[in-house]
Amino acid sequence: MTLRATLLATACLGATPALADLTVYTTRQPELIQPVIDAYTEETGVAVELSFVQDGLVERLTIEGDRSPADIVMDVDIANLSRVAEAGVLQPVESDVLEDAVPENLQSDDNLWFGLTTRARIVYASKENVAEGEVTTYEDLADPKWEGRICTRSGLHNYNLALLAAVVAHHGEEAATDWAEGVKANLARKPEGNDRAQVRAIWAGQCDISLGNTYYMGKMLENEEQTEWADSVRIVFPTFEDGGTHVNVSGIGMTRSASDPAEAQGLMEFLVSAEAQAIYAEENYEYPVLEGAELADVVESWGDFEADTTPLDELAANRETALRIMEQVNFDG
Repeated sequence: MTLRATLLATACLGATPALADLTVYTTRQPELIQPVIDAYTEETGVAVELSFVQDGLVERLTIEGDRSPADIVMDVDIANLSRVAEAGVLQPVESDVLEDAVPENLQSDDNLWFGLTTRARIVYASKENVAEGEVTTYEDLADPKWEGRICTRSGLHNYNLALLAAVVAHHGEEAATDWAEGVKANLARKPEGNDRAQVRAIWAGQCDISLGNTYYMGKMLENEEQTEWADSVRIVFPTFEDGGTHVNVSGIGMTRSASDPAEAQGLMEFLVSAEAQAIYAEENYEYPVLEGAELADVVESWGDFEADTTPLDELAANRETALRIMEQVNFDG
C-alpha cells in the first residue's frame, strides 16, 4: 500500500474519539505529553485526544485538508516545524500570551508556530581524557587538535543540519563549508547511530567528545544500562565566537481545520504557563521557553548557559545550504 493510500485509510478509520473537545497530532510519544495535557483537562474540563503520528505528519494533514480532526500540531526541531508551516496546513495565532511568553527568536515571524521547550546541542566530553575548558566554542571543533577524537551521528540528521545552519548564519556559507570539512577531518569514525550511541563510544574509548542534545543525558541517567555511559562524560555548553549556545525547539501550531480556534488557542496558551512549562520540561529533560519557569532538578544540575539568539526562522532558511554543504564535503562518507 502506498503512503498516500495508508494515510487515507487511517483518516477514514476515524482514529480520534468523537468525545474529544480537542485533538492534537504529535510526533512525540504521547506518554511524554500526557501529564501536561491531564493538567489542562483538570483545570478546564476540556478533553484532549493525543494522536501519535510517527511519520508522514505533513502528508497526513495535507490529505485530510479542512476535514482533518486535528486542532493542534506538536512537533520537534525547526526543520519539521517549518515543513508543517510551509505546507499551508496551519493558521496564524494572534495571542499576547504566546507573544510575551515565547522569546521572539523561538517563534515564527508569521505566528504559525511557537516554541514550547528548548534543547541545547552541546558537547559530551570524556571526564577522563578532556580537561575542563579544553573545548569552549563550536568553531573549535574544527581545530586539528581534535583529530581522531570526535564522534557524531549523521551529518544529514536534522539536529546536525540545524547546527550547521547556525554556523552559516554566524559565519557565511564558505566558512561553514570549511568548518564542516574540519569537523569531518577530526572524526574518530564514520558518523553512525544516535546521540546516545556517541556517548557510549566515549565510554568505550573510541573518541573523546561528541555532539548531542542535552535531554539525552537525562534519558541515559534513567536507563540502568546507560547510566555508566552518562557518568563517563560531562556536559559542555560551547558557544559561537560571536553568539551563544545553539538551541532547537519543540513547538506547537494550530491547524487550519481547528473546529474551535478559541479553545485550541486556550490550550496553546496554557502550555506556556509556568505550571505547564515545568511539567512538560521535566517530562522531557528540556528547558522551558518561559523565563523563570521551574527546571527539572537533573537539568538544573547541568549548569547555566547563554542561549544563542539567532532566529530559528533564519536557521530554517539556511537548511538547504547546510544540506548542500554536508553533501559537498561528503561528511558521512
